[in-house]
Amino acid sequence: MSISRVISFSQRLFLSVLLLFLSFAACFLIYQYQREKAFRIEVLNTRLQSYNIQMYEALTENRHAWSDSILTRYTTFHTMPDLRVTIIKTDGTVLFDSKKDAEEIQNHSNRSEVQQAIKKGSGYAIQRTSRTLDSEYFYSATYFKDKSIIIRTALPYDSDDLINELSIDWRYLWFSLALVVILGYIYFKYTNNLGKTINQLRRFAQQAENDEDLEHFHFEFPNNEMGEISHHIVQLYTQVKRSEEDKVRLKRQLTQNIAHELKTPVSSIQGYLETIISNPDMDEKQRNQFMERCYLQSNRLASLLRDISLLTRMDEASQSITMEEVDLCQIVSSVHADVALQLKERNMTFLQLLHPPMKVQGNTSMLYSVFRNLTDNAIAYAGPNVTITIKCVMETPEYYRFSFADNGIGVAPEHLDHLFERFYRVDKGRSRKLGGTGLGLAIVKNAVILHGGTIFARIAPTGGLEFIFTISKR
Repeated sequence: MSISRVISFSQRLFLSVLLLFLSFAACFLIYQYQREKAFRIEVLNTRLQSYNIQMYEALTENRHAWSDSILTRYTTFHTMPDLRVTIIKTDGTVLFDSKKDAEEIQNHSNRSEVQQAIKKGSGYAIQRTSRTLDSEYFYSATYFKDKSIIIRTALPYDSDDLINELSIDWRYLWFSLALVVILGYIYFKYTNNLGKTINQLRRFAQQAENDEDLEHFHFEFPNNEMGEISHHIVQLYTQVKRSEEDKVRLKRQLTQNIAHELKTPVSSIQGYLETIISNPDMDEKQRNQFMERCYLQSNRLASLLRDISLLTRMDEASQSITMEEVDLCQIVSSVHADVALQLKERNMTFLQLLHPPMKVQGNTSMLYSVFRNLTDNAIAYAGPNVTITIKCVMETPEYYRFSFADNGIGVAPEHLDHLFERFYRVDKGRSRKLGGTGLGLAIVKNAVILHGGTIFARIAPTGGLEFIFTISKR
């Protein structure tokens, strides 16, 4: 079994980031330690250099001051604990040493702090073993060119003063470690919540893959952004799943409705034709009557197929529909001209209260179908001697809002929410008698939506039916 199987993603994330954080913290602490150490060395060196300068200034006031007795007296009364003072000529000869007889001390020309002092004016050496006293010292030397001498002071590493001077303040280290622990705990809580979210998402993915019903499962996500996003993912999947099920159900229902609607005209045509074939001696007048009925039913069948094809095109290939600049006033005028005979037969008035031009980017045939189907619906169901009124009730830079109303018999309020459903009929017997396909208002709604608009139906103030819809200009 691989490590990734044993350790969860959140644990791997926590460990990897923790390792990175600890590495950074270690590098920072090492850097800070070296920086602190260098700072303390510099402070100590500055202190000893200051002593060297004070000693030189104090002794140069007296021309006999450089004798061994005076140097010994000065270092005795002007010194810090365990301090060693050495005076060296530029050639390395030791003139005086507070800890040992100068004549017994070897030449110091090869000492690094002495060489640095001659070259740069001052120098120091850290933790170098004294060949004279066989002890480790910290040396600080200062070169005085006027006297051609080097005053060097040194503190042994085992002295309390030097230990205090060079000891690191470890409080910042403990503070840093405490901060690391606190931040590590906070990050652990964060990754732990992330792990819970991932585990819940894994559970959701497995159940979704197995096509299980998620309605009865309860997913507990943490109360944070990741939990909120995960909750939305589950909700979105549930909605998509429900939508797919609704689509399957609606598609099945639509197929059944289409089959039912097609069955009626096909059965009528088949019945009339069988009667004609079975009765070759049928009266000519009756035969022509049956043929006319077959023709009417074939027209209804053709209209039904055309409407179904148009709806399918809207549903499945809306992106391929060609858009161009269209004048809605011209479309409404075309509809008026095409239905003029039907309006005259039913003694209906068509009022077009639009002010041209009304230009939009749209599909001419679909926009025509919007106004034509609404007009056909009014002609078929509003009743005779009514007035159809089309007007623009609002115009904005983005869209037009239209009112298409009649003062006819209208419909009961309970039918308003279903008028745009496919094959929905308020009066099924009367609708089939008038030759309607039951798809006209569904086509209207889809065409309006494809043109960036919305539509709804309501009872008109005049008592008939009013459709309020918008069409986007772009």
